[in-house]
Amino acid sequence: MRIITANLNGIRSATNKGFLAWLGTTNADFVCVQELKAQENDLSADMKNPCGMHSCFAFAEKKGYSGVALYSRQAPDRVQVGFGVEEFDREGRFVRADFGDLSVISLYLPSGSASDERQASKFRFLDVFRPILDQLLHENRKMVVCGDFNIAHQNIDIKNWKSNQNNSGFLPEERAWIGDVIASGWTDVWRSLYPDLAGYSWWSNRGQAYANDVGWRIDYQLLSPALAPLAQQAFIYKDEKFSDHAPVIVDYHD
Repeated sequence: MRIITANLNGIRSATNKGFLAWLGTTNADFVCVQELKAQENDLSADMKNPCGMHSCFAFAEKKGYSGVALYSRQAPDRVQVGFGVEEFDREGRFVRADFGDLSVISLYLPSGSASDERQASKFRFLDVFRPILDQLLHENRKMVVCGDFNIAHQNIDIKNWKSNQNNSGFLPEERAWIGDVIASGWTDVWRSLYPDLAGYSWWSNRGQAYANDVGWRIDYQLLSPALAPLAQQAFIYKDEKFSDHAPVIVDYHD
């Protein structure tokens, strides 16, 4: 079983850069994407059902903003759009699909880098979503939460960690939140498989960050205890550049 998560920074832009064509070569069973920056009527047939996959979406009310999607080889048994908090459900940040004993979630946390107001929104999201993560664990299902968390957890997860300790995405409160989530029972699959490998998945468009691999690891697949033992290997795909993020690919035992 192969699961991919990717922040597209605009599904139309990523499609023009070859994302959907690449997706057809991956043999993925589930694909979670974030930051669609599109409404349903903006999507082509291929964007709605790439490679003939089933799809479910959570669109933002604001045009050209946020939005998440989940593609799957098999039809889901159940779909949940949003998690019941209006402020964030209006921004299209959560979609869940259940497939037998497996649940897959595509999640997009707010970025706080634009302003103090957006950072405050991010902190509100962390506060309201934290107990939801506990509730999900208590379901005792095979579950993966895929997405752009906009938080680098440890020093190894960010190239220039010393100079970013007061910046959104690497604030002590944010890092502690991720640490608490992992301590509660969720497994950060990349760090579990590769304790000493940076695994950057996002690079600033400023300077030569991408060329010099001055990156951040902010895209995660978090696993419930029932799924964590099945993780085999993970990859960051950088052969092509579809976005300022790179796809994170994880293979699991069936």
